[in-house]
Amino acid sequence: MKLDLYQIDAFTDKTFGGNPACVVPLNDWLPNDILLNITKENAVAETAFFINKAGNIHLRWFTPEMEMDLCGHATLATAHCLKSILNYPKEEIVFNTLSGNLTVVTKNDYYFLDFPSRIPKNTVLPDILKESLNIQPKEVYKSRDYLLVYDTEQDIKNIKINRHVFDQINLNQGGVIVTAKGDKSDFVSRFFTPKASILEDPVTGSAHCSLIPFWSQKLGKKELNAIQISDRVGHLKCEHKNERVIIAGKAKTYSIGNLWIE
Repeated sequence: MKLDLYQIDAFTDKTFGGNPACVVPLNDWLPNDILLNITKENAVAETAFFINKAGNIHLRWFTPEMEMDLCGHATLATAHCLKSILNYPKEEIVFNTLSGNLTVVTKNDYYFLDFPSRIPKNTVLPDILKESLNIQPKEVYKSRDYLLVYDTEQDIKNIKINRHVFDQINLNQGGVIVTAKGDKSDFVSRFFTPKASILEDPVTGSAHCSLIPFWSQKLGKKELNAIQISDRVGHLKCEHKNERVIIAGKAKTYSIGNLWIE
């Protein structure tokens, strides 16, 4: 079986920036173990698989370890694939996903993702997570992910993870966001996932489902600019809209090819 394969860098306008995702269009769903093996072979943080049946687009996301309920950068990559490569005719794309219908609108080279808001709540830092961090946060919150708040952008840059300890944490599909007010943006962040083949995710769209409402309330702003300060760096335009958030970014096609399954 021959399948098309597109690799796209999301939340960037430069090759080798942002977060790489693979996108694989399908005619029918393959068994989950095949989808997972394809994702492992691709060796990026997420692979998106979609089926387009007369404009009804069903989208799924896999890490090398599991299927995810939500992924921002692979959604953006899929929208970019549809619009810039596959000539999808409509300005608005509606994806049917495990997180409900998600819309993406394109405008001026940006892809605007309409995602659910996940407001984080105050909580206590687990001892094992505390032990895994070289710098302790000032505030601790949790939604799907832990959200750890620090004083400065430099703190975020300086954070190091003791992976031996960190991988003992069981967060199911969640991860750990570290964040602070930015020097040249409204806020910055990094994102880490225990037990994952890729410890630090370069740019995490779904994390901004919590970051946006948190910083919107903290700064008293509805529209915010964010930078995920991983080595690859990602730039995101953000807007808080009550129960929804808008996450916008650009994308760059890296490669177009095929994969073969016996």
